[in-house]
Amino acid sequence: QLLSHLVDDLRTLSLADAGELTLNRVPIAPGDCLERTAASQAALAAQQSVEVRVQVAPNLPLIEADRERIAQILGNLMSNALRYTPKGGTIMLSAEAGVESVLLRVSDTGPGIEPEYLPHIFQRFYRADESRTTNGESGLGLAIAKSLVEAHGGTITVESIVGQGTTFTVALPASTQILA
Repeated sequence: QLLSHLVDDLRTLSLADAGELTLNRVPIAPGDCLERTAASQAALAAQQSVEVRVQVAPNLPLIEADRERIAQILGNLMSNALRYTPKGGTIMLSAEAGVESVLLRVSDTGPGIEPEYLPHIFQRFYRADESRTTNGESGLGLAIAKSLVEAHGGTITVESIVGQGTTFTVALPASTQILA
């Protein structure tokens, strides 16, 4: 099962690298993406005693995106947040308007990432925490998220304060349609 997952991850990356990743773009409400991500991880968050909040700014434009790929991006970011957020912590999923974009954020109250690791976290197989090499993780989640965001014409960035938490921001081009 782990090997199959790794093969799927590598295939996704190679298709994205070659510019051959097929995206089924449809208009999507950013809040729906966040609500679905929160719902898909609700049981695990509750089991870990982590509160998940969703905050969506009003009157956001839609995004033209592949629903499954956006779910994969947010799922990868949410999985990482759950992995590092301690019991009693909080994960915030938020959406707001940017300049001709919609900003989707996944923020946690985990231990944060040391500044020297931040430039490398989107690299394939990179792990800031070397103890994670034996737990079945491929080290590809953030690399895949970055490739998928870029395939949508967007960007992904990270900010982290050690001892306070980490925020990943996905900026996706806004559609000309407005959410009613």
